[in-house]
Amino acid sequence: MTGLKCVFFLAEAFPPGRRLYNDLTYPRMDIIFIDDFRLSTLIGIYPREKVMPQTIEMSLQIGTSTVSASASDNIGDTINYAAVVERLRAELAAQHFNLLEKLAEYVANLLLEDFGAIWVRVSIAKLGMMPGVRRVGVIIERGKAG
Repeated sequence: MTGLKCVFFLAEAFPPGRRLYNDLTYPRMDIIFIDDFRLSTLIGIYPREKVMPQTIEMSLQIGTSTVSASASDNIGDTINYAAVVERLRAELAAQHFNLLEKLAEYVANLLLEDFGAIWVRVSIAKLGMMPGVRRVGVIIERGKAG
């Protein structure tokens, strides 16, 4: 591609106002993740599900800046994934949700409000709920307003 064609291509691909991944004016977001986290909770709309805990599988992507933590090497400067796991185990063991959607919203709000995340992706699945189906679930993404 010649220089002129390359410039024209870039002008079309990246019009004014579109942010590039290396645009330093755009706030950086790193992702702390917790994958395939299993825990027991009361989840479901059927009578048996309201009294018998089920194992669910959860994966979390937690958007935050890790710049301070990488400079300080101090766990207090980041979102502590062990604290997230401990808190979720404790809270979800004591509650019942009818729907995975409600549970996912609860988890997203907890991460945004109590742990200071900027953005979250929450994936929650029930395991072996139907013959021939390994997992059923929901994935939501939420972010702080503004």
